[in-house]
This record gives sequence, structure tokens and C-alpha cells, in this order.
Amino acid sequence: MEKHTVSASLTDNTKYMNRALPVKKSFDIIERTLIIGGQNSAFYFIDGFTKDEIILKLMDSFLNISADDMPEDATSFSTSCIPYVEVDILGDFDSIFKNLLSGVTCLFIDGYEAAIAIDCRTYPSRSIEEPDKDKSLRGSRDGFVETIVFNTALMRRRIRDPHLIMEMYEAGTSTRTDVALCYMSDRVDRELLTTIQNKLEESKSQDLKMSQQSLAEALFQRKWYNPFPKYKFTERPDTACACLMEGKVIILTDTSPSALILPTSIFDMIEEANDYYFPPITGIYLKISRVLITLLTVFMVPLFLLFMQNPAWIPEIFRFVLIEDTVNIPLIFQILILELAIDGLRLAALNTPSMLSTPLSVIAGIVMGEFSVESGWFNSEIMLYMAFVSIANYTQPNFELGYALKFMRLLLLILTAIFNLPGFLTGCLIVILCITFNKTLSGRSYLNVKLN
Repeated sequence: MEKHTVSASLTDNTKYMNRALPVKKSFDIIERTLIIGGQNSAFYFIDGFTKDEIILKLMDSFLNISADDMPEDATSFSTSCIPYVEVDILGDFDSIFKNLLSGVTCLFIDGYEAAIAIDCRTYPSRSIEEPDKDKSLRGSRDGFVETIVFNTALMRRRIRDPHLIMEMYEAGTSTRTDVALCYMSDRVDRELLTTIQNKLEESKSQDLKMSQQSLAEALFQRKWYNPFPKYKFTERPDTACACLMEGKVIILTDTSPSALILPTSIFDMIEEANDYYFPPITGIYLKISRVLITLLTVFMVPLFLLFMQNPAWIPEIFRFVLIEDTVNIPLIFQILILELAIDGLRLAALNTPSMLSTPLSVIAGIVMGEFSVESGWFNSEIMLYMAFVSIANYTQPNFELGYALKFMRLLLLILTAIFNLPGFLTGCLIVILCITFNKTLSGRSYLNVKLN
């Protein structure tokens, strides 16, 4: 929309508003006329975003203003006649449209060359509860929600320090989504902060239709051939605050219940909230266990395939791992089919009604497990190892990292099946290179993120 300033004529202002906005077509954009102190006025607000009780109290207060008490300009009116806290004066229609469509009530009064914005909005939101994905045994039970103001309040409640800065930005030329940049001014990496601020200001994204993920893609264009994530997401306010105290930067996006943490290393990806709530020795043990299990999910099945292709390499004490039963399908195809089947079961679980999830899981377990082995499709050893891999993936909380490790495992399997030991070694080298050369937003190595 072109730049256009507010005039002193209420008629001109309402004509422009009604021409630029579908007031007559959209039922939720409401215009309410009123006489305040002998002057004609008009309210514009979005139905569903406005607190009716506050609007009624404001209108009751306005109706008690006499003509002699009317100030000369909008600024004086906002300070002496509006018994409310969040009030602003807007002089151009671009700002008015942005605030109005965000839920702010805009008031035009005849004779005033500005609109009065009264922020008495409220967004539909769910209750604050612990996130399903990132649970803690001893930590707090609250979590981020889809309303950005609630999320910033959860963080401010934990960090009562004047150095905690929360800057507000706008992203998306169509959606104009609110984005909050949070950091500790005395601990943050200034170079990284400047980089993020410039990227947020220069972002030319058309919209943030997928909320935080769209913003992440706009901030950093990842290389498609490197699946390792460059960001860490969390839905826990305590985890976000712990990262702030470490000097990291948190980005919150309206309509998203998760915080984006920058910068992120591979070591941050494998951390979870429980690591902070237990004694140091317990936390270290949990981290080591998680790292070992994560490595097993990547290398165990390819190593098994390698030894099955070279049974002479297996020591006598481990000869029991050899597959004795013969099936018609080669091992590599058994593994690839099961990899696809596990993802299919996971997708089916997401779309299964909760009342049917348990019986369907039992049926799937029986059919995929016992019957598939008895029918000769799969070996029982392959079923065992793939079951371990599918369960072990949930030991680390990052969903994107889980799929990155899955792609690395598939690469190892295919190279091992085709080229035997040279293929396995080449695959291991590719995994190491993908991790080593994966750069963070600050340009530093994925294996080492330096903070102030």
C-alpha cells in the first residue's frame, strides 16, 4: 500500500480506510462510529482480537467527555482522556493498517491529524503446559505457546536482569509476522548479533506461511546435500533462558510455540533439559550415553552388513551374530525396506486417532514382526537391529538431527553393499566431512561454537 498520511477530516480518513480495507465484505473488520466531546469519531478493530470489556469501559469514558474538555490534538487526547496503558499515535496509514490487522484498535476523531492506536487486543491461545517432545523429569512443567507476548513473559520471569534485551522485528511482506530477537547485552557475541539483525532487517521473504521454519530458511540458505541442521529449536523456556545466559541468541516468532537458538553446534544438538537438572556426574553420564547410542544408530547396522558380507572377519567369540536362516531377499534390501516401513509406521501414528493407536500398534507389531519373519521376508536379526535403531533415535531430542543421522546411515548402507570395506570407509569419511564442514550462521565450525 502506498504511503498516505492521516488528514484532519474524519470523512477523508474513513473513505480511505473503507477503500483500502474490505470493511463491507469481511465480517471481522468492524467500523464503529461514536460522538466524543461533540466531535464525530470512528473505531476500527478486528472482531475476535479485541477485549470487549475494555472497549466498553473506554467508550463509557469517552461518552462522558464534554466539548469543553476536548484537547486540541491527538497526543493531548491520548494523555488526558484515555484511561488505558498501551496507547500510541499513528500518523500514516501504513502503520495504521499494520496495527489494525494485528488486532490493535484504531480511533479516528474529526479534527485530529493522527489516529490513536489502543492496544487492547487478545489472541486466541492454548494453556501453558509442558511440551510433549521435550519433557523433563525434575524441571518446570511450562512451555512456549503460539503467542509471542506470553513467550517473552515466560523468559522475563526467569531472567530479571536489565541486560536482557528483546527487540521486535517484522518479517514477511504479506504476513508481517512479529519476530522477537532476545539476547543478553553483556554476554552476547556482538558480531553474531549484528549479523542476525542485518539479516532480519534485510529479509525479503514474501511471507512466513510456515512460521519459524520459513524464517530460518530466509536467514540462512542451507546446502541441500548436507542434512545436518543448523538450528536448534526448543519449546522449553528454561532451556531458552539457559542458552541466553551462555551468550546465545534466541529468536521467537509469533504463532510458533518454539524458540530458535543461535549459534548451534553438534554438541548443543544432543543436549536436553534433563542434563541441567541432575548433578554433574549424572548429566555427564547421560550425555555420554546419548552420544554412544547416537553413534550406534548410525554405524551398527552398516557394520553388521559389512561383517555379514565378510564372515571370515568375525572372531570366534562373536560367531553367534552370523545369520543362519536364509531368505529370498538380500540383506541390503531387507534393511532398506524396513527403513521405509519404520517411517511409514511413524507417519501412520501421527494421523491415527488416539483411541485406535494402541490396538493398531499391536496389530502392526505382530504383522511386521512375527509374521514377516515366519513368511520368509526378513531375518529375525535384521528385525532386532532395526527395532533398536528406531527406538534409539528417540534418545536425542532433535527431530532434524535424527533424520540427518538416518540419511547418513542409508548412505553407509548403500556404499557398503556396493563397494564392501572401501565403501564403508568412504561413507564414514563423508559423514565426518558433512559434520566438519557444516557451518553455523556465524560462519564458525559445526564442531566448535565460540561464545563471549
